Amino acid sequence: QIQRALRSLSIPLERLHIMKGHMIEDMCKGLSRQTHAQAKVRMLPTYICSTPNGTEKGNFLVVELCQNQVRTLLVTLYGDGNMSPQMMYKIYDMPEGIMQGSGEALFDFIAQCVSQFLAETISPDTSGSELYLPLGFVFPFTCRQTQLDKAELLSWSKGFNCSGVVGKDVVELLQSAIDKQEMGQRRVEVVALMNDTVGTMMTCSMEGRACEVGMVADKGSNCCFMAEAYLVETAEETSGRMCVNTEWGCFGDDGTLNDVFTPYDESVDEESSTPGVKRFEKMVGTLYLGEIVRHALITLTAEKAIFTGTNAAVLREKGVFTIQHVLEITNNEDGITEVRRILETLGLQPSERDCGRVQQVCRAVVARAATLHATGLAAILSYMCQTRDLESLMVNVGVEGELYAGYPRFEEILLNVSRLLAPECMATVLPSRDGSGRGAAMVTAVALRLAAQRRAVNEVLAPLRLSREDLVKVQALMRQEMDRGLCKETNASASVRMLPTYVAHTPDGTERGDFLALDLGGTNFRVLVVRVTEEGITMASEIYVIPVGIMQGSGEELFDHIIDCIIDFQTKQNLLTQMLPLGFTFSFPCQQVGLDKALLLTWTKGFSASGCVGQDVVQLLRDAAKRKRHLGMQVVALVNDTVGTMMACGYDDPKCEIGLIVGTGTNACYMEEMRNVGTVEGDQGRMCINMEWGAFGDNGCLDHLFTHFDQVVDESTINPGKQRFEKLISGMYLGEIVRQILMVMTEKELLFQGKPCPKLQTKDIFKTKFLSTIELNGLALRQIRAILNELEIDATFEDSVLMREVCQTVSLRAAQLCAAGLAAVVEKMRENRGVDQLSVTVGVDGTLYKLHPCFSNNLQKTLKDLAPKCDVTFLLSEDGSGKGAALVAAVANRAAN
Repeated sequence: QIQRALRSLSIPLERLHIMKGHMIEDMCKGLSRQTHAQAKVRMLPTYICSTPNGTEKGNFLVVELCQNQVRTLLVTLYGDGNMSPQMMYKIYDMPEGIMQGSGEALFDFIAQCVSQFLAETISPDTSGSELYLPLGFVFPFTCRQTQLDKAELLSWSKGFNCSGVVGKDVVELLQSAIDKQEMGQRRVEVVALMNDTVGTMMTCSMEGRACEVGMVADKGSNCCFMAEAYLVETAEETSGRMCVNTEWGCFGDDGTLNDVFTPYDESVDEESSTPGVKRFEKMVGTLYLGEIVRHALITLTAEKAIFTGTNAAVLREKGVFTIQHVLEITNNEDGITEVRRILETLGLQPSERDCGRVQQVCRAVVARAATLHATGLAAILSYMCQTRDLESLMVNVGVEGELYAGYPRFEEILLNVSRLLAPECMATVLPSRDGSGRGAAMVTAVALRLAAQRRAVNEVLAPLRLSREDLVKVQALMRQEMDRGLCKETNASASVRMLPTYVAHTPDGTERGDFLALDLGGTNFRVLVVRVTEEGITMASEIYVIPVGIMQGSGEELFDHIIDCIIDFQTKQNLLTQMLPLGFTFSFPCQQVGLDKALLLTWTKGFSASGCVGQDVVQLLRDAAKRKRHLGMQVVALVNDTVGTMMACGYDDPKCEIGLIVGTGTNACYMEEMRNVGTVEGDQGRMCINMEWGAFGDNGCLDHLFTHFDQVVDESTINPGKQRFEKLISGMYLGEIVRQILMVMTEKELLFQGKPCPKLQTKDIFKTKFLSTIELNGLALRQIRAILNELEIDATFEDSVLMREVCQTVSLRAAQLCAAGLAAVVEKMRENRGVDQLSVTVGVDGTLYKLHPCFSNNLQKTLKDLAPKCDVTFLLSEDGSGKGAALVAAVANRAAN
């Protein structure tokens, strides 16, 4: 019988693994908005989003509501890593009947305790800074918390039942009661409400290392931990982490623990005031362990395994076997003398064998409680490791409570079993000191530190945050500049050049034939053949290199080299004998005077071939073909990449009449009515206008939006004062803007503890692709860590969250400005056509638009808001500069035919 009893109290490892799995499932249920109401593990958000970092300083008040007392504390922190906080406290006994009286009387009494405590501990002549006292309120009842300082009581327990409190915000009730007290010039503000488990975690974060799990192994049992905030769906907060109070005592109330619930547990449960509820807690809480032992002894006595021939009726008395008895018997290593003494004081006459068996039962019950705590901990650690996307997790666990303090093997079992169940996690146990008092002061101190930091961060980022009015103004300015660029008289002084492209039609799907395309925009160039058939488009292409000697030699050499490459390509493709129309994408500034006539204004991107500036580049290409006697091509159109993007998408969607590029640079083009294009003769039909909108604002009209950061970035470029709009939006500059902000934040000690980061001083070290990585939702911390290592920056988790916010602010502004520009374009097209509702498609290309996780969404959302009468679809372009150029040639060919 004794073996059977001991076996029923020990749970095999495989069963613990299953239990751990169930616990994780229940945790996920508790965090999800859909299933939260059914979950037994409640997973309540605490709105505590950071652990102490050692810089907290000042005086903090704490009020704790205990069983039948109110405890008040004054904790002083010195910002020295919180190594030696100074603490003063006082305990006040509650008057008779107050626990069952009115809520108002209870809170008035608590407020009187605070007032009296302050009068006794703080001298009346304190300086101004000490007149404000933040207060943390430890309220150990189940609440629905919606902010750190907002919590509605769901139900009383522990003998309390005050009227008029359930369903009310307890922080507000306490604050009103405090405000009624006479406190002189002192102002006490309740800034945080929490339970003791959270306090346990926060106290242990003072040893100079963050503690991210708190466990209470006491009369009741509970655990809290720092979860990724975006997973806590019941709270609004989405960035960073938030401490979640698991309330794991109710785990198993749905029956998942039935097979490990022994007959002794059943008896304890039936005799409790809440049968069927908090089953897990009833197996592990010290309130119940003595009772479990008592019922096991009753059963064993009935089976004649112990206390044979002696009267054991005393065991029928509920509560006779206390947790103190259990712990004393369990911990006794000196033979059975002490065990016999304890049993005899209870009125039993044990034999030597009885003493040994009672000790075995006590040890089994206590070891099982420790093992179950370890299983719950393993579930939490594995969950943290998984959701943080880590291969292994090292974490500090703060523990306090009667079982932890009174059972020397508790820590050893906790660590060994959790290590077996979660081998990927390494936990270190930190003993918590006064979680509900000192820990509550820490919660309050951290809340104030974060609030001050938030104000400072907002101050730095405020100039980059655009209001709707700002964007409406940008839209109006863009429209104004567009009109100036289209008008013959004002074109020369307009910042948006509105260049005519002489492309008069978008594809209509009837184009057929083989077309060549030449894409020249840098040190590499491409030659393509594009076959347009009824079935669709097929392409073949080859990339050729331009040696530096030729880039910087004579124009003749450059264009001869290009023709040699075209001949090579046509030979390989068996196209030498045909005369093919060619579309030429030439990504250098030109003044276009016809579809196949464009004067080079200046070279950029490292080119400086002589005898080209001011010349018609199409003619230079034709001359080279003549010199080489090459007849296999006929240049019919010169296009820039934005127009090519519109044309490439126009083949798939006839409504595509806008081209947009947001990559290293930014530009847009659209189909304008010829009657509005004052710079070209003729009023019939439409023409594609290459806006060259990157230069918008070069005349100073956007100066009000330029922040200090933008000015610094602009001054360090090769063209200060030029392409101002582009410098707010495009990929070439966003990383640099972020770097400037990070440097200012470090200087203000908002980042990296104010330690200077030498590598961050290097221009262009913060790449725009870092923004994409950092902004991916769920804070892919491993990737952020990799970026930070590359930059040799030592960052905390909070630093990563703040960096993400900086990146989001900069990329959001870029998307919003781009949308404001686009809103001006679509609204102009709508007015041109005299329609109430315009339906149009934008062909888009560029790495920022395609690869950044939020840019396209933010752009589309803002555009919808600024141009509600335009229904705009976005289509990603595939190869605008190649396929698009060939399609311009195809459309020109169709029109000519």
